[in-house]
Amino acid sequence: MITKKLGKAATFIFLLTINFSVTKAQLSLIPKPDFIQMTEGAYFFPSVSKIQIGDEAFDTVGRYLQKQLLSKFGYTGLIHHDKKQVSAIQFVRKQNLESEEYEIKTASSTLIIYASSPAGATHAVSSLLQAFSFGNKSASGITIPAFEIKDKPAYPWRGFMLDESRHFFGKEKVKSILDWMAFYKLNKFHWHLTDEPAWRLEIQKYPLLTLVGGIGSQTDPYAPAAYYTQADITEIVAYAQERNIEVIPEIDMPGHATAANRAYPQLSGGGNDKHPDFTFHPAKDITYFFLTQVLRETKALFPSSVIHLGGDEVSFGSEAWNSDTKVHDLKQKHDLKDNKAVENYFMRRIADSLKTMDATLLAWDEMVDADLSKEKTILMWWRHDKPEQLKAILKAGYKTILTPRLPLYFDFVQEESHKYGRKWGKLYNPLENVYNFSPDNYASLTTNKNQILGIQGNLWTETVINTNRLDYLTFPRLAALAEVGWTKSSNKNYLQFSESLKKHLNLYREANLYYYDPFTNAHPEPVVIKKTQRVYIDNPE
Repeated sequence: MITKKLGKAATFIFLLTINFSVTKAQLSLIPKPDFIQMTEGAYFFPSVSKIQIGDEAFDTVGRYLQKQLLSKFGYTGLIHHDKKQVSAIQFVRKQNLESEEYEIKTASSTLIIYASSPAGATHAVSSLLQAFSFGNKSASGITIPAFEIKDKPAYPWRGFMLDESRHFFGKEKVKSILDWMAFYKLNKFHWHLTDEPAWRLEIQKYPLLTLVGGIGSQTDPYAPAAYYTQADITEIVAYAQERNIEVIPEIDMPGHATAANRAYPQLSGGGNDKHPDFTFHPAKDITYFFLTQVLRETKALFPSSVIHLGGDEVSFGSEAWNSDTKVHDLKQKHDLKDNKAVENYFMRRIADSLKTMDATLLAWDEMVDADLSKEKTILMWWRHDKPEQLKAILKAGYKTILTPRLPLYFDFVQEESHKYGRKWGKLYNPLENVYNFSPDNYASLTTNKNQILGIQGNLWTETVINTNRLDYLTFPRLAALAEVGWTKSSNKNYLQFSESLKKHLNLYREANLYYYDPFTNAHPEPVVIKKTQRVYIDNPE
């Protein structure tokens, strides 16, 4: 033993040096907390430990922590409610904290989590799991530096969108994404389930939507039908809820309706040569009846108060309306001067159906002039090349989420040499650009307090043919996105983030993610075997 060869004074200095190095160590948490202070000493979590739940409101969070400790580290957390027992982790309710706010305080043998709600407690668990991931592990437990955290998010909406119409990835991959979202305190999973290539959501009233509409993908129109059953949806939603993530489905309309129209041709409003049957028919009552029934089943499956109805890019396929007599009659009857006015009429009518379900309509920025309810509508600004759309949204008084293509679309490549993702002219979305995006820069445009709800990264999957490409485009940009939504702009630092990220890359490697490495470029860009020209219909000429 080294201590046998040292005198008492030398041994003391040796141990003090070890203790000092632990004290000065950093936790490398992403997103960076609002306030964090490293305190003296270290905290030791035994491999068999007690977890005290001080309030029954935190029971589900305690069980979540228990499962995470077992799956990630092989450790056992014994849950109890006896406040007199000494426990390694304690959950304490602190009423004056905001919903997503939390505090953590450590001592040598006790770690206390303070929160007012399960949401805040879950975020505390995420910070704890990150700290444990970088701690000194042994068969007997984990040692981490002692610390104190006071933390809350800058914005309430911190989202990630996955498009599974163009390519389908399946239940286990979605759960993996939800795990990483929770790890980084992202709380909104926007699920794009319907579009031109395929319809991925089982609707029992209309089984052909998946049996016929579920066939195909962006790169293979004959791929076998792939979709989520209602049982799958229930399982995934529960999995997300355990992680404080709200799952928001998107049923795209009145454009991007090709898969649904393939299953039920009587609903088609036509399209063009490039985008056949692109639209739902806006002048048939059967269209509105059909979609209302679909939305009722969807609302029953998803507890979220929000449903996304698209409303984007309808002009890419609505030219067929110009020669449709029913649409012509609709225009005359309701004094609709052009096809854009027809789009707006369509969305108002569907919005009326959503109101009966007590749901909030989420739509893309094209719907800013549709005269939708300000109280029951949220609009997403995505067209970075049309800043006037954001100005119009905010001037009209709508709440909004910022998700501009540049820099928050993850289907864009991450460096200039990459060939298979997307660019906007010569522009793309490197990690640093994602990190440096600041919603605060748009605050001066708002007309009401808290109009900007937050941010969202979107992964459209035209070129995402497998999970390797999905991982490559998502990681580590997901971590940067999380810090944009959670950490105050004044508290952000890209160099500090980069140093923390280097440790997180090790976690990606352990999880077998095929991530992009911005430091060594160790992983080559996954190749897209079938690369079609102009796969993005909104690209500039």
